[in-house]
Amino acid sequence: MVYYAGVDLGATNVRAAVAEGDGTTIGVSRNATPRGPTGIDVTEGVLRTLREACTDAGIEPDQIVSAGIGSIGPFDLAEGAVIDPANLPDSIDRIPLTGPIEKLIDSDEVYLHNDTAAGVIGERFHADRNPDDMVYITVSSGIGAGVCCDGDILAGWDGNAGEVGHCIVDPRGRLTCGCGHDGHWEAYCSGNGIPDYVRLLAEDDPTISTDLPLDDPDFTAKDVFELAGEDELADYAIDQLAHWNAMGVANVVHSFAPIVVSFGGAVALNNEELVVKPIRERVSEMVMSNVPEIRVTDLGDDVVLEGALASAMTEGTGDRRRFQG
Repeated sequence: MVYYAGVDLGATNVRAAVAEGDGTTIGVSRNATPRGPTGIDVTEGVLRTLREACTDAGIEPDQIVSAGIGSIGPFDLAEGAVIDPANLPDSIDRIPLTGPIEKLIDSDEVYLHNDTAAGVIGERFHADRNPDDMVYITVSSGIGAGVCCDGDILAGWDGNAGEVGHCIVDPRGRLTCGCGHDGHWEAYCSGNGIPDYVRLLAEDDPTISTDLPLDDPDFTAKDVFELAGEDELADYAIDQLAHWNAMGVANVVHSFAPIVVSFGGAVALNNEELVVKPIRERVSEMVMSNVPEIRVTDLGDDVVLEGALASAMTEGTGDRRRFQG
């Protein structure tokens, strides 16, 4: 029996799945992403989660012939590691991935992708029709994109293509991104960035009434969306977020000319009417080219994990057709 594994390393959770040769998932595991103190602690969390998925599947790790990883970046592909991730503590400077997983499964067939690249692989692998030009965008703790252009998944020489969340949408740079630079899309519209942006809006216009707990250190993006339609500041913030999001998507459309833009990530999936629908309504006013179909992934939270599994199955066999057109 042939077995494959997929790993999804996010800033919040790490997930792993084991599948049989026909793609049937037989083992899964999910844990919170370790917050350090070092990158090795995160690596150990990934290995523990993969071992648990193997236990759930009733197999040993060395029975896996190939593994795919969808991970937060940025990457050092030569080392097979994440370097200085923006949405984890500063003490985490390097997270080795490829080598430790190769050792665990006793195979050198381990394929590392940006999580959004894995997302677009998953979208295409499971689609009824595989558009040669599509983009998968995650709006979660951070923002990023997986791009398929002319049937090829774009990775870049260092694996860091698609970091659209770090494109500048505000040249005034009023907010600093988790990566340390100013004015990035992610700084305003990601799950981590929204609370700071709402506080900034409140400072700009103190006359806006609100019941949002702005001074609470536990104030989150969820608080904003839960008060939609009931709170003046929440509604104003959601409208402003729609503007920045549409601007970011318009930049993606002009850069890659996708036929489909598919959204995932907790912020988008949990607030489709407040996040994705306004983008759909506004993008047509911002682009000079064809307006793509804008939708939410049918794979939900599993899109990156499914893409990682698809990568293991197709890269390992050399059959790249399912996700490359």
